[in-house]
Amino acid sequence: MSIDVQDATSVGELAERVLDEMARAVVGKRDPIALVLVGILAGGHVLLEDVPGTAKTTIARGLSQVLGLGLSRIQFTPDLMPADVTGSPVLDRRSGAVTFQPGPIFANLVLGDEINRAPPKTQAALLEAMQERQVTIEGATHPLPDPFAVIATQNPVEYEGTYPLPEAQLDRFMLRTPIGYPAEDDEWEIVRRRAGRGQDEVALDGILDIAALREMKGVVEQITIHESVGRYLVEVVRSTRVTPGVELGASPRAALALLQAGRALAAVRGRSYILPDDVKTLAVPCLAHRLTLRPDLWLRGTRPEEVVRQCLDRVPVPVAPDPA
Repeated sequence: MSIDVQDATSVGELAERVLDEMARAVVGKRDPIALVLVGILAGGHVLLEDVPGTAKTTIARGLSQVLGLGLSRIQFTPDLMPADVTGSPVLDRRSGAVTFQPGPIFANLVLGDEINRAPPKTQAALLEAMQERQVTIEGATHPLPDPFAVIATQNPVEYEGTYPLPEAQLDRFMLRTPIGYPAEDDEWEIVRRRAGRGQDEVALDGILDIAALREMKGVVEQITIHESVGRYLVEVVRSTRVTPGVELGASPRAALALLQAGRALAAVRGRSYILPDDVKTLAVPCLAHRLTLRPDLWLRGTRPEEVVRQCLDRVPVPVAPDPA
């Protein structure tokens, strides 16, 4: 497969083809899928948080097919050990040599199903590898594949037998987004398609390959941001730290994550520069999971997403810069 990726326009065209192909498997969820694609192009990891049966796993599997990435699935359970994720040394009885047996994290796209069901030690092993993009076992360092991205899922409703991710570990995810139930017409379309298909799975066509995805990520790094938009982005992040009732606001790492996600979103939209609308679109999925609220806000039913929206309402939006 030979794909020419030259600029943001070609990235936008390829992204549209990817989303169109994904629509064959997941109906009515173009925006959440686009957000996951943005996370992958930005070099980040994505946390899908929603109730069971809302196509979280289907999205990850579908993207691996369409993007031409090797997929590895880890089903997190309370008895899962760190070595079950990262791998471990194995003794060859014939030769007596000890070799490293890679774990399921050694894949281009890793699906971590129900990450909050694993004990903290196993969660930490995964999240350390996500941050360092390598695994160190007994003093030997093993780099992870390039590209490498984690799509993790968790059920936000059922907490029995779970280990919620601490704020410091949630910060490793560039984006967090719900999927949501489909609209009535979309749900009927899901049923109609399944009735006529004769099988559960939808075989999707490959639109990209690893080389093309790397080129698209290279274009993302060339997306520019005008100073006025950059200062707007920074002010939105800083506003989360001074909002009453917020114990811990978004860090400078969050500002960098918002920048990278904004670059990727601009490229997906076919632009070579970031607009304030890109920052607005990404502020909640990029910042909300990084906030720690004081108990009085939780008692009033205030969610971190609402706090970020309040910050967006409060910070003046700059005039869109001239692309020239």
